[in-house]
Amino acid sequence: MNLLRVKIYQPNAHYRMPFTYQRRHTYPIPPYSTIIGFLINALGFFDQREKLYTNGIRKLKLSIAGKFGSKVTEYIWFRNMSKKAHLSKFNYVENRENNGHVEHPGGQSPMKIDVLHDVCLIIYLGHEDLEILEEIKENLINPIKRLEILHLGRAEDWIVYADEPKIIEEKQLSYLDFGGNFNHFFWIPENFYIEEDGDWISNSNKNFEGLLYNLPTFSEVEGYEENYNRHGKRNFKYVRAKLNDGLIVGQKLMMDEELNLPIFLGELNG
Repeated sequence: MNLLRVKIYQPNAHYRMPFTYQRRHTYPIPPYSTIIGFLINALGFFDQREKLYTNGIRKLKLSIAGKFGSKVTEYIWFRNMSKKAHLSKFNYVENRENNGHVEHPGGQSPMKIDVLHDVCLIIYLGHEDLEILEEIKENLINPIKRLEILHLGRAEDWIVYADEPKIIEEKQLSYLDFGGNFNHFFWIPENFYIEEDGDWISNSNKNFEGLLYNLPTFSEVEGYEENYNRHGKRNFKYVRAKLNDGLIVGQKLMMDEELNLPIFLGELNG
């Protein structure tokens, strides 16, 4: 298996936990679906039947690690199209003027949202075909086909490459039993890949510490082949993964020697 390493910096980011509402919590690092969406955007996959998507992105193994400098809770306006909220603010349905200004219809209320600052992410993409990784790398470095501004999380959470995406060679990897704290967050999937005696084998996360989540991976957009509306209703696949805070004791790890970080290549298709 071949590896492509992508190092990303974000001044601000919010990776929303979908089951939080009154206060919108964030994961400390993005889930798999967020990284997949980033790749689809950067590589310009308007038609997801393209060969690089079906034979490339859909067959990737993915590892995500990261850390952040601080977390703050901000207030935002949450808008809604409730008729009752509109009447409460504007008095009658046809009116949109408030204090001499024409405003958004409906109502709005303050909402708390957690935002990370100084986010550093290390993402590893694994694939059997080196040529596919090389093509992904070139499109990430020069994203002339991108669908939108490159971001992770919210549309305003722009990204900067902290280093040029790099193919990791076998000699840059090591395998060892480790006990200590890496000071990064990791997603450790239920099944991840590690090399043993020259073969890539599946390993389990059962002996690793961490909170267990069902994380979205790939999605199918309803009616996509008829209207190519990539913002339509999505049906996601999920994998189970543990969110580890960096403390790992007595486990055999595949290590990136340059960064001294473990790599947990997850199987995204279940």
